[in-house]
Amino acid sequence: MDSNTLFDFSVDRENKIIRIAREFDADAELVWQAWTTAEILDQWCAPNPFRTETKALDFREGGFWHYALVSPEGNKHWSRYDYKKIELQKSITELRAFSDENGRISPAFLPTECTITFSETNGKTRVTMTEKYRSPEMFERMATDSHKKGFSSHLKNLDRLLSTLKNN
Repeated sequence: MDSNTLFDFSVDRENKIIRIAREFDADAELVWQAWTTAEILDQWCAPNPFRTETKALDFREGGFWHYALVSPEGNKHWSRYDYKKIELQKSITELRAFSDENGRISPAFLPTECTITFSETNGKTRVTMTEKYRSPEMFERMATDSHKKGFSSHLKNLDRLLSTLKNN
């Protein structure tokens, strides 16, 4: 990531919203593919040194992504993102929740609604994520510098991957 690449992480404590904006040096079609294809998601969508392992991905309205965040020791932390609305290469609205290995949503925390938008200008794609937390505990857990660093880390992974994919 060059120093001029946009990365913004803002916290709205009153409304329990986190907004993350990031620019990528790739066209919207490639960035969209990286966000919606299991084999590509597994290559970037985890903060270092973790990795992502997809169990199921059904990318359509009413579908879901069920995956594990895998620690270097092999411990798996399961999540499920249920797709509520999809506008091809423009936006995704999903409900994010912790789950078990079988995809059952954990009742311990209310799901977080996340809307991701994609916009391309001059071959660069801006991705904006708006996370609306219904769980005050989860919001406090995510509205931290640690989460910001982790998110920045996995978006840097995407930068490196997009560069490789563009050159192939």
